[in-house]
Amino acid sequence: MEEILDLLRQNARLSVKDMAAMTKKSEDEVKAIMKKLEEEGVILKYAAIVNPEKDKANKDKVCAEIQIQVQPQREHGFDAIADRIYRFPQVRSVYLMSGGYDLKIIIEGDNLKDVALFVSEKLATLEGVRSTKTNFVLKTYKENDVIYVEDERDRREGVQA
Repeated sequence: MEEILDLLRQNARLSVKDMAAMTKKSEDEVKAIMKKLEEEGVILKYAAIVNPEKDKANKDKVCAEIQIQVQPQREHGFDAIADRIYRFPQVRSVYLMSGGYDLKIIIEGDNLKDVALFVSEKLATLEGVRSTKTNFVLKTYKENDVIYVEDERDRREGVQA
């Protein structure tokens, strides 16, 4: 199973035939493993990774990381507030954190005002939210093991005689 997962992490577009050849398994075995991984919720989704700098339709979108301190609810802890937060369409990711804040969320908006309104009108007003701190993403260099920047500099060392 781990072999198949590793291959899919590297390239989710690999064909079953190619994965079978690479793992020395039959195509039916690979299909069965993939089906089991999907049914068990190990594989949740197959998706393309898009470079935000080159996505013309969404190039001007604003991405922000928001650190939130919350008051956990009795018997539900942080789960109830996290559930309310991740249901907002602007929210891309929600993480329970250790350290100086409790939840980290990644959101996306059409512009700075959209993000500010989301934080002030939707997020900060939720019961249990004690404070928020917003940081805007200025540029993405690497995310999920994918390097977004194209480095065309010549990095060869000069030779001196």
